[in-house]
Amino acid sequence: MSNSSTTNASIIVCDQAKTAALLEFRQLVDAIESAAKELDEAAILSPERMVVPLGEGGVLLSMPATAKDIGIHKLVNVQPGNVQRRLPTINGTVTVCDAATGKIICLLDGPEVTGRRTAAVTLLAIRTFQKEAPKQILLFGTGAQSRYHVQAINALYPDAKVYVRGLDLQMTTEFCDLNRELHPHLEPLDAGVPDVDVVITVTTSTEPVYDELAKPGRLVIGVGAFKPEMAEIGKHTLDTSVIYADEPAGAQHEAGDLLRAGVDWAQVKSLAHALKHGIDSSKPAVFKSVGTAAWDLAASRVALASLNAQ
Repeated sequence: MSNSSTTNASIIVCDQAKTAALLEFRQLVDAIESAAKELDEAAILSPERMVVPLGEGGVLLSMPATAKDIGIHKLVNVQPGNVQRRLPTINGTVTVCDAATGKIICLLDGPEVTGRRTAAVTLLAIRTFQKEAPKQILLFGTGAQSRYHVQAINALYPDAKVYVRGLDLQMTTEFCDLNRELHPHLEPLDAGVPDVDVVITVTTSTEPVYDELAKPGRLVIGVGAFKPEMAEIGKHTLDTSVIYADEPAGAQHEAGDLLRAGVDWAQVKSLAHALKHGIDSSKPAVFKSVGTAAWDLAASRVALASLNAQ
């Protein structure tokens, strides 16, 4: 998509760079906080995503959401075979429309919206569950979503030290060297768990990468495991923590780490519950982020406000 091209004179089409420029992290965090409460009150409707096979081994993901002001439809194509083609594995757009008229307002870059709003959900969890700004964070993963998290952390916690653990020390060191321009306080870690305030897992692992006994004051955030066969957080951690999820209904189908640990879903609380009723800070917490189109709607509100301000 081109930054300046339009499908007709009235639809604004935003490429990846333009979409990124519209989505400032602080505004995203506030917008997602509002959306979480609206989702809980059914003021935002976000049905379960539709998954349709596409090509050889690919899928087309359809994710709509509506509110009083706008509606959005995120359409994402995931094609693993593109690795061999040296093409991006994920392509997609977010279509934003006016709720009253149905008129299409703009198109946003789908992967950029997803990357930024996912990192913003993590920031909202940190703001909600931590009494103070974190001084030290441990980040598992060196992929694209980890890069978004580094950007997001820098936006809200520029002084925080971020330890990074990847598949091996060389890959982790390269990630840190490449991304210090986004956040200067990155340190590669080969093994172990330092005395950090927050642990964030952003991997596609099928086996837990973090399974420490829960520790009061340390928030553990699971982001990467989005299929039943995936798991990042282990049973030791989960069994000794109060568990929250951004969208508990979706987590019951997608959160592989919680499914594998056999958590009692009746005890899993929503992000909205924490926002509305507060949390018991004396008890260790795990926050599971699985995502919902409601967060894409929140991001679209931020993008529209930015466009209107230009």
